[in-house]
Amino acid sequence: MRRISRKKALTLVKELDAFPKVPESYVETTASGGTVSLIAFSLMAVLAFLEFFVYRNTWMNYEYEVDKDFTSKLRINVDITVAMRCQYIGADVLDLAETMVASDGLKYDPVRFELPPERRLWHMTLLHIQERLRVEHSLQNVLFKSAMKGPPPAPSQSDDDSSSPSACRIHGHLYVNKVAGNFHITIGKSIPHPRGHAHLAALVSHDTYNFSHRIDHLSFGEEIPGLINPLDGTEKTTTDANHMFQYFITIVPTKLNTYKVSAETHQYSVTERERVINHAAGSHGVSGIFMKYDISSLMVKVTEQHMPLWQFLVRLCGIVGGIFSTTGLIHGMVGYLVDVVCCRFQIGVYRRMTAPLDEQGDGQIVVPPGSYSEQ
Repeated sequence: MRRISRKKALTLVKELDAFPKVPESYVETTASGGTVSLIAFSLMAVLAFLEFFVYRNTWMNYEYEVDKDFTSKLRINVDITVAMRCQYIGADVLDLAETMVASDGLKYDPVRFELPPERRLWHMTLLHIQERLRVEHSLQNVLFKSAMKGPPPAPSQSDDDSSSPSACRIHGHLYVNKVAGNFHITIGKSIPHPRGHAHLAALVSHDTYNFSHRIDHLSFGEEIPGLINPLDGTEKTTTDANHMFQYFITIVPTKLNTYKVSAETHQYSVTERERVINHAAGSHGVSGIFMKYDISSLMVKVTEQHMPLWQFLVRLCGIVGGIFSTTGLIHGMVGYLVDVVCCRFQIGVYRRMTAPLDEQGDGQIVVPPGSYSEQ
C-alpha cells in the first residue's frame, strides 16, 4: 500500500512538471538559432556587467525633520584674508541675545593679499567648481561621497612669506549659541561694553581703510575635508575706503552618514549685498565685512544608500529571462516572415488529378496512385 501511494504521489508530481524535457532526438539545431543564441548570450553578458556597476553605485537619500537640539554650541570655521594690516581690524560675533562671543579662537597672521601663481590657479579652479555647483546640483552628492573624516589639511604658509605684508589672514574657529547672530570684521579691536560691544576705530587713519577680502573657507559645525561651501573662494575688491560687504546666511543643520564619514555638520545658503557708505547720500552704516546668519529649525539627514543583494539577483534573473523570451519571440517572428516572403510557408497540400478515375464493379472508385500533383 505504501508503494502504491508513493507511486501515485510521484505520478502526481510528474504531472505538475512545468519544465518538461524534450528528447534530444526531437531537437533540431539550425544556423539561425545558433546566431540568435550567440547574440542573446552576448547581450546577457553585457547587461549583467553593466548591472554590476549599477549594484556597486550608491546614491544619497535626503530626509527632513525638526531640529530639537538648541542647547549645543555652533562652531564657526573661518579663514578670511583682508587687505588691511592686522593691528587695524578686529573680528568678533554678536548674537541676537546681545551676547558677545570672545574671539580667542581666531588667529591674525600678516600675509600678502596677492596670491602666488600656484594658489591663484587653485583659486580659479575653486571658482569654476562653485559655478558648476550652482548649475549642477547633483554634484553635491559627489562631494558628500568624497567627504572624509579627520582634520582638514593645513594651508601652506611658505607662499605668504614677505618682508612687508599688506594684508591680514584671520583664521580659526568660534563657538556660539544656536541663535541668529552677526559675525563681522571691522575697523579697530573690539572691547566689551555694557550695551553690547564697541570697536576702537578712532585710532585708525581713514586712509588705511580697505576691506577688499578673500574668503578661503567659511563653514559651520564640524569641519569635514572634501566639502565645498558656498562662500569658499569668494573674492571681493574695492577701491573705495568706505565700503560695506554684507552676507545673509541661512544655516541648515545636517547629519551626514556615508560609508566614509559620519558627522554632524551644517549646510548654508547665502545672499550677498555690498554698498558704499555715503552719509551725505543717505547710505549709512559702518565699513567692514558683516556676515549675518540665522539657523533653520529643520534638520536634513543625508544618508548614502546601496542596492541590496537580493534586488541585484532579482534584476539579474529578469535580464536573463527577459532576453531569452524576447530573442525566442523575435526569432520565431522573423522565421515566420521569411517563410511567407520566400513562399515556403505551406498551410496544406493540394494535388491535381492527372488520371481518370476507375470505377469497379461494386461501385467503388479507385484513384490511381501518383495522380495528384502539388500546386
